[in-house]
Amino acid sequence: MLLQRIANRGIRLGTLFERAAVRNGANVVILDHDLDIAPDLGRRATVAEIADLVDDFASRLWSAGVRPGRRVVVYKSNSFDITLLACAVARTGGVPVLLSPKLDGETVAELIRRTDEPFLVTDQEKLEQELPAEVFGLAHTVLLTKGGHPDGIGLAGLAGSPRIAPVTMPPEHPTLITHTSGTTGTPKLAVHTGRTLEARYRPQATVVRPLVPGRETIAMHVSFVHSRLITALAISLFRGFPILVLADSDPRHVGDLFARLRPGILEAHPNSFMEWEELAEDPRRPLANVKLFSSTFDAIHPRTVQTMLNASARRAPVFGQLYGQSEVGPAVVRSFSKRRGPDADGRCVGMPFPGFTDVRVVSRNGAPPSAENPGFIEVRSDGRIVTYLGEQERYDKQVNDGWWRMGDVGYRTRWGCVHLLDREVDVIEGFGSTLAAEDTLFARLADLAEVVIIPGPDGRPVPVVCTKDDRPLDRTAWRAAAAGLPPMADPVQWKLGELPATATTKIKRLELARRLAAAEDGGAGR
Repeated sequence: MLLQRIANRGIRLGTLFERAAVRNGANVVILDHDLDIAPDLGRRATVAEIADLVDDFASRLWSAGVRPGRRVVVYKSNSFDITLLACAVARTGGVPVLLSPKLDGETVAELIRRTDEPFLVTDQEKLEQELPAEVFGLAHTVLLTKGGHPDGIGLAGLAGSPRIAPVTMPPEHPTLITHTSGTTGTPKLAVHTGRTLEARYRPQATVVRPLVPGRETIAMHVSFVHSRLITALAISLFRGFPILVLADSDPRHVGDLFARLRPGILEAHPNSFMEWEELAEDPRRPLANVKLFSSTFDAIHPRTVQTMLNASARRAPVFGQLYGQSEVGPAVVRSFSKRRGPDADGRCVGMPFPGFTDVRVVSRNGAPPSAENPGFIEVRSDGRIVTYLGEQERYDKQVNDGWWRMGDVGYRTRWGCVHLLDREVDVIEGFGSTLAAEDTLFARLADLAEVVIIPGPDGRPVPVVCTKDDRPLDRTAWRAAAAGLPPMADPVQWKLGELPATATTKIKRLELARRLAAAEDGGAGR
């Protein structure tokens, strides 16, 4: 894609904060938590101070033996320092491999095995409570951000190491490895280069500038191990936006912060926005100053979009939705305004970025793709990862003449708008779009906190529902809301915290279906 390629020197992750500090060194980064690697820094720091912290820890990693091209797995308790450590590793020329704190120890051990004797950055809590002892044999060296272990080296003890000059690797060289959501099994390791990350940054920065021409405080609640956070940070840092980084999405906590700091931009996962719907009723109006709501990862329910927009007091607020994937970055964009009601088609995820990305829909059965006969959604973008680490054959199966198969089914309208109907693995033949049905139920039932339609043990669609404050589901209201939808089994009510979720808060539908079947068989599914 031409506009992604022109003068693409790579995102240069290792000097991201340093370059931003040259432009906007006094700009602030506010945290809702203490950093494990720098607890004395406090919860408010300048970009210049953060840049110095990255430089400091790059020198400590270098002192520990990290060198250009060496992989460094970061698997530690949840904190923004996961992202800062990624920048520090990249500053040495090493390749950070970011693993979600939510992954279980056995899965982490398997992913460490795939990375071929990497350095492992972790902490005492993870070593004692999550990781199996075998990781000491799988990793070259174990480094700790907090606590101690007789077989590990504490990064705190390497304070004062001589500072090193940043190592800038070629733009086509791997610069970051993240993992996929793992909704269909063991996560895959996605290899990003400096060039592919820069290719993702450009369309997003281009879209944001006209929507937010001035300086606004941006609040982010995005997984610290996701590539999306890197591009969102780059946009914010170079624009000089004050940044609020959230580790905790609890609405009461978030409401307190937003009421005090009045962010003008919110970047979060779709499920986080769903969780924050109650903030629209907060008398302090914590969402009143938001000009731009931004969400990626999954299409978002129209009810949530409209609730957010109606809570803003800004003139013409916008909800921007990006449809993409860890492997390709954002591919399609759509904006919502207050003029679009809660009954807007939530399956319409938008149009490709002109000059940056392209999308096509390929037939599954020889017939033209349509709403009744969805096809495979494929994307072309220079933001596409270069491989799955250790699984090249699996990667190659998803590429066809430069087109990347997304694993979703849908169709395009005659105007070119992309409609996402389901994940390939979640299609319930004869039912239609489960996502569209879920949108309808959300629009009709204000008390829903989550609804996921999955195939039951007998193949019938089963709606698993969660309500706000775990109130009992109103069965009469449910029957009225489900009227006109394809036939389903009776709803099964679970608590929201019981649903298996990924690092980006997506529900693991296949795992949920397995647990539901186990529960019905009298097993330990719940």
